[in-house]
Amino acid sequence: MTRLYLPMPGNETMAETLAAQAGDALGALETRRFPDEECYVRLLNDVSGMDVDIVCTLARPDPQFLSLIYAAETARELGAKSVSLIAPYLAYMRQDKRFKQGEAISSVHFARLISQAFDSLVTVDPHLHRRRDLGEIFSIPTRVEHAAPLLADWIRDNVANPLVIGPDAESEQWVAAVAKRAGAPHIVSNKTRLGDRSVVIEIPDFAQWRDRRPVLIDDIASSGRTMIETARKLAESGMQKPYCLAVHALFAESSFAELSSLAEQVVSTDCVPHASNAISVAPLLWGPAQDGG
Repeated sequence: MTRLYLPMPGNETMAETLAAQAGDALGALETRRFPDEECYVRLLNDVSGMDVDIVCTLARPDPQFLSLIYAAETARELGAKSVSLIAPYLAYMRQDKRFKQGEAISSVHFARLISQAFDSLVTVDPHLHRRRDLGEIFSIPTRVEHAAPLLADWIRDNVANPLVIGPDAESEQWVAAVAKRAGAPHIVSNKTRLGDRSVVIEIPDFAQWRDRRPVLIDDIASSGRTMIETARKLAESGMQKPYCLAVHALFAESSFAELSSLAEQVVSTDCVPHASNAISVAPLLWGPAQDGG
């Protein structure tokens, strides 16, 4: 075996699955915090001559980022043939322009740091709003995988008579693709974002969909406000409790509990480890990155 999957803390299950399905080796590392909060990193495998894939979902990235960079640099120093990053969730993609004077365009800076430490990157559904692809900001080969077919298959297999509902007009194409594969009709809400934790949702007339089970889908559930407010609107209109599906289950603060009280079930992929995980993205992630993905 010449490829080693090396999990950062919290990513052991994903790395084990990837190594098993690829028939490659599974590595390990030791991390801890010194009393002064500085991080300690030690690779527990001989990586000389190996292609090392570090597995690290980057939800809540700040506490783990330096350890990730130290692991990559150490693997390279110890003779790894290549060092790549498998990040099912890729952080810091939202801030892609300077809205106010003096703001950091963090997506560009983060991409530069990752590109300096790794030879390639594989991720799932990054938050690309004003960018066409990751190649605009990363200088290394990248590969982007899409979870829409996995969401669609889960809906088809688990929800009778579904109606797929997207968060806003910008999601129309993505929602339509999920609904088509699931064999279901779809609609989208009208969303006005007032702040990081505040949104106003307007939903269309549901009169013709009374016999359908609502299924709310979104790429990222962070504050959860979009799904929460949509679920409340559905309840007010007399619709059944919705299933709520997200690719990236960040669920800040008490949002998961609040959404769960309004939903029939909350389901997510395992891009971010969470109690709602029910859809595995591991089959999407192994294999090399491609230029300009």
